[in-house]
Amino acid sequence: MTDPGDTKAALLYYLQATRKGLLWKLDGLSEREARLPRTATGNNLLGLVKHCLNVEAGYFGPTFGREFPTPEELVPFQATEEDPQADFYAREDETKDGLVELYRRVGIFADQTIEQLPLDAPGRVPWWRPGAQDVTLHQIIVHVISDLARHAGHADIMREQHDAAVGLRREGTGIPADYDWPAYVAKLTKLADRFA
Repeated sequence: MTDPGDTKAALLYYLQATRKGLLWKLDGLSEREARLPRTATGNNLLGLVKHCLNVEAGYFGPTFGREFPTPEELVPFQATEEDPQADFYAREDETKDGLVELYRRVGIFADQTIEQLPLDAPGRVPWWRPGAQDVTLHQIIVHVISDLARHAGHADIMREQHDAAVGLRREGTGIPADYDWPAYVAKLTKLADRFA
């Protein structure tokens, strides 16, 4: 990261790190594994990536009077009545590699918005409730980092349940490598059971 006193650079760094952390959760997965629902509400890793790319395209595009160069590739930010979950799963004609590549392009687009505008640049979020639609770039960056971090956390859990791949980065996960995880889980279960 650059100068920690540079607020915009710090925000951009954390946005990019969160985006990168989310995308690596698809590394090494087959098309099926990336699409497979992993929760009772159908959450899946590829769907989270698709949702997050639409979040970034919407907040760093129309909110500031910019349009993604190929808007036809994006799902409308507002879900439709026919399919309210349209941006939370990949259609048959969308692929894991295609959506990852699209997200990388959306990331460049979002980063350009941030780099080109001052933090106090005014924007308008038309899908927010009246009275809360007027925003600044600073507010939107924080909002998007918060949203992406939440979904990256979902992805962390789903990937760990799939194949025990954990951590913010594949390299240097920050998780003890040689640890007796079954014993740790048993210890926590025993502790929890004392409150039954």
